Formats: sequence, C-alpha cells, structure tokens
Amino acid sequence: MAQRPVAEGLFDWPSHEPRLIGSRCADCDLVAFPTYDYCPRCGSTDVAVTRLSRRGTLWTWTRQWFQPKNPPYAGREAPADFKPFAVGYVELPEARIEARLVGGIDEPLEIGMPMELTVVPFMTDEDGTEVLTFAFRPVAPATSAAEA
Repeated sequence: MAQRPVAEGLFDWPSHEPRLIGSRCADCDLVAFPTYDYCPRCGSTDVAVTRLSRRGTLWTWTRQWFQPKNPPYAGREAPADFKPFAVGYVELPEARIEARLVGGIDEPLEIGMPMELTVVPFMTDEDGTEVLTFAFRPVAPATSAAEA
C-alpha cells in the first residue's frame, strides 16, 4: 500500500527514527513547531529549520470521545465508526508539542511519564494511499537483566 505523510515538512519520513521539524529563531532562540518563516515571538525572519528531540514527558492529556467537526478534522470515517483517542502535550527539551497519544483509549497515562515520537496511520485517501501522522507513545520501561 502506498503511504504519504499528512503534510510535508512536519516530520522526517520515511525514517526509522522520525523527528519533528521545527524552526529556531536566531534572535530570541524560540523553537516553534511546525516551522515558520518568521519568529512568532519576536517577528524576526532570521529562522532556521531544526529537528526536535524524539523523547519528552507528558505535560497534560485528555481523551477525545466524540468525532470532531469536519473540517478542520480530516478523518473520513462515518460517525458510527469513529474510534476515540487520547491527545496531549508532550514537553520536549526544545518545545511543548500537541499530538495524538498512541495506545488504547483506556491505557493508563500519567503526567510526567516519558514519551517517544512515532508515526502512525491516520486515514486512507480515496485512492487507497495510507496517510501517516506523528504521535507520541509511552516509553516502555527498560527491563533489567534479572527480569529479561
């Protein structure tokens, strides 16, 4: 099946270790996501593309139990086929990012838990192309040698 990102320039794809693509202001050092041609804080046009860290911590979250209005929601499923999902803010070293959170709707989430960037299916276009988006998933705890 053919695949494409939901939008060009949001994240590295294809990649085994995707990174979000943001911009950094040379004047005030603000990192913004997605990229801007100017700094949203100071208005400078001296900005450069920067790759954001893949890991951060869950800053806050909620669950989306009902289908959002379309547009701006781009899902193509019928209301009866909508599957609830978690959404939250992940604090990366560079910036706080709003994103979907991977996992079952009842999966436990806790503020402060470690999260990692991933790429997940979002929808399928009319031509059968699978559209991918970025999301964050909880980082699996490392197993010690005694547990392995």
